[in-house]
Amino acid sequence: MATELIHIGFGHLVAMNRVVAIVAPESAPLKRVMKEARDHGTLIDATSGRRTKSLLYLDNGMVLAAALGPETIAGRLGAGRQGRGAPGGADDDTAPCDESSRGEPRDARGASTIPG
Repeated sequence: MATELIHIGFGHLVAMNRVVAIVAPESAPLKRVMKEARDHGTLIDATSGRRTKSLLYLDNGMVLAAALGPETIAGRLGAGRQGRGAPGGADDDTAPCDESSRGEPRDARGASTIPG
C-alpha cells in the first residue's frame, strides 16, 4: 500500500495510512487527551499557533493537532482518492468535453462572443 500524504494546513503533511481517527477536540475529555499528550511528549502540534480544530490519532500512539477541521481533512482525503485513476476524474483524458470548456470567450448566457 502506497503512502498517501494529505496537506493539513500551513505546509504540514500527514501520512493517512498512519491515521486511526480524526476528531474535533470540542469536548472536555478530548481537551484533556490533548493536554495529557502534550505533557507526555506524544503531541505533534501542526497548528502553527492557530486554534486546534482537529486531533488525528496515529497508529503509534501519537496525537497530531491540526488547524483544519475533521471534515476538511476528510474531504481532502476523498478528493485525493477520487482524482487518482477514477474514470472521468480531473486527470482523465477520456472525460467528455462540452463546447463551454474550450476556452472561447462567453457572455453571461453562455453564448460565444466570437463573431461568425
